[in-house]
Amino acid sequence: MSQLAHASRDVLSEGGALASQLDAFVPRPAQLRLTAAIAEAFDQRDVLLAEAGTGTGKTYAYLVPALLSGLKTIISTGTRALQDQLYHRDLPRVRAALGVGHSSALLKGRANYLCRYRLQQARGEPRFSSPEQVAQFQRILAWSGRTKYGDMAELEALPEDSPLYPMVTSTVDNCLGTECPFWDDCFVVQARQRAQAADVVVVNHHLLLADLALKQEGFGEILPGAQAFVIDEAHQLPELAANFFGEGFGMRPWQELARDCLAESRSVAGAQAALQEPAAALEQTLRDLRVAMDGLPPRGTQWRALTVPQVRDGFDAAMSTLVQLRDALAGVREASPGLDACHARAMEAVSRLSRWLGDDAPMLDFDTDPDEAPPPAEVLWYELTPRGFRCQRTPMDVSGPLREHRQRSMAAWVFTSATLTVDGGFEHISQRLGLDDPVSLLQPSPFDWAQQALCYLPTDLPDPAARGFGTALIRALTPVLEASHGRAFLLFASHRALREAAEALRDAPWPLFVQGEAPRATLLQRFRESGNGVLLGSASFREGVDVVGDALSVVVIDKLPFAAPDDPVFEARLDAIRRDGGNPFRDEQLPQAVIALKQGVGRLIRSETDRGVLVLCDPRLLSRGYGRIFLDSLPPFRRTRSLTDVQAFFAPQWPVDGPASVPAPASPQPVVRLQPTDDFPTSLF
Repeated sequence: MSQLAHASRDVLSEGGALASQLDAFVPRPAQLRLTAAIAEAFDQRDVLLAEAGTGTGKTYAYLVPALLSGLKTIISTGTRALQDQLYHRDLPRVRAALGVGHSSALLKGRANYLCRYRLQQARGEPRFSSPEQVAQFQRILAWSGRTKYGDMAELEALPEDSPLYPMVTSTVDNCLGTECPFWDDCFVVQARQRAQAADVVVVNHHLLLADLALKQEGFGEILPGAQAFVIDEAHQLPELAANFFGEGFGMRPWQELARDCLAESRSVAGAQAALQEPAAALEQTLRDLRVAMDGLPPRGTQWRALTVPQVRDGFDAAMSTLVQLRDALAGVREASPGLDACHARAMEAVSRLSRWLGDDAPMLDFDTDPDEAPPPAEVLWYELTPRGFRCQRTPMDVSGPLREHRQRSMAAWVFTSATLTVDGGFEHISQRLGLDDPVSLLQPSPFDWAQQALCYLPTDLPDPAARGFGTALIRALTPVLEASHGRAFLLFASHRALREAAEALRDAPWPLFVQGEAPRATLLQRFRESGNGVLLGSASFREGVDVVGDALSVVVIDKLPFAAPDDPVFEARLDAIRRDGGNPFRDEQLPQAVIALKQGVGRLIRSETDRGVLVLCDPRLLSRGYGRIFLDSLPPFRRTRSLTDVQAFFAPQWPVDGPASVPAPASPQPVVRLQPTDDFPTSLF
């Protein structure tokens, strides 16, 4: 064991620096093993893949060796919220306990920082659609005069989806760079400078991947100097990487381009007359195109979209108006840095649309015989939103680029999460991350699952695809909710199922908190404070619902979370596996669903004192051969099919060795290599 590993273990051991400095800190054997493995990876500049179950304390396990090593370390988290928590809460605690003076910096993508230039431009804009927006803009103005870092997260009262964000922040496309009159006071530039000088830099996956993909988020100068990377919530990385190593365009950015052209033209004589007509034509063409796309499925391939004549005509019209705007900007672009930037954006828009529409672009045609068509390197697809659309070119496999960037860095890489393995094995995530032979470590959750939790599999539920499943589900859940007095989180595979359940529970005696009826943070806060509420969410709520204590005592999962069949990228990935002679269900659908289920299950027990019941309502867990893979991938719950056991769990007389009619395995089961059978259909729907 290296000196760094010994030192890291000492800090986290009983009587160590953290135990003596932090009142709530409790030494954990799993945490000691994890921090030693991370320290060894740092010391050897190695690659470590580590699953650390809920309660292991992985944050401290990587912060301690990061600070003790003296290496320039980049820590990447899954979300901005986790990024803020890590930087503002966890990192200062560990640094103070260690008594080290290492500098640290928080760095986000440029769209998270106030842009002084765009704020000035917006002051003259008649684009506010309501008095509320006017009031919000005034708050931004007042805050802009006193903020030190320009981080938009400081504006807690501003909704995350506020239309004011793109008006007062910059993007790679519309940033003026050194030509900006506010360059010397730019918050992005200042954040970058702090990160360059810091020993530990906290980022999020979006920013990390944007830089790896050379998307120029203002972070490119920092990555080459890093000696160690810690990727927390690493299970998210492959899907996010596919977006960043691809290329896209959308309706809203092009609308903003048209409006920015007019805003910039106001200060240049003759420019407004030249740009007014093509800018207006672009906005109208985009609206017409969105109407033409109304008959399409919410998500689909480029090939399917362009088979609709009105849609094809709409994209051709968009190309024509973009070219007109580009050419009009060419005549005035030298008049100001802002118009020059708009011209560059218009040129890029034309190029991206041309590549998406071009005959030489790799297209996925599902009606072509798989044996005759070459495997596509990328998928061209679209997605509709209520008032817009987005089009994307997504690579089929990102393991190659991820491997290339990692090897080029010559740094230590630690990939960690609570949900990486499938039935105890790392093969699936290793392949997707491009890890050929990583050191791996599996540390199960240290919680006493047999005493703290119970897994209930209700009887008499029909197949999830059967008519009446939703009604039967509510009928089975009602006595569980009565026993727990609410205090439940219901997780649904679809928004439709969520809405139907919410309607069925409207007259229940517990307050309901339904995804979509209030901002996420507001819902969670109200749920915590209610004491007996019922929270209903869909797939996006599998992560980030962190409710400690009695307020969340039941987690219900309606169906096994197999990916939706309408995802064109996922469908293309399955097709590629089939072409290569693999089994799409075994090699992709099943592993992805297992990891997603583990994420949802992880919402139940968040501390050593939590108690709760997990309700798994999908009868395929017991009726299909693959159900065992799901169950063996979960913590060692006691399992039961008896409602009486659930009622007893919430009763004061619950015995120490409580009942369970379906025993859970005492230890993780070995990985079983499954062969294709009828239990592994190529399609679940």
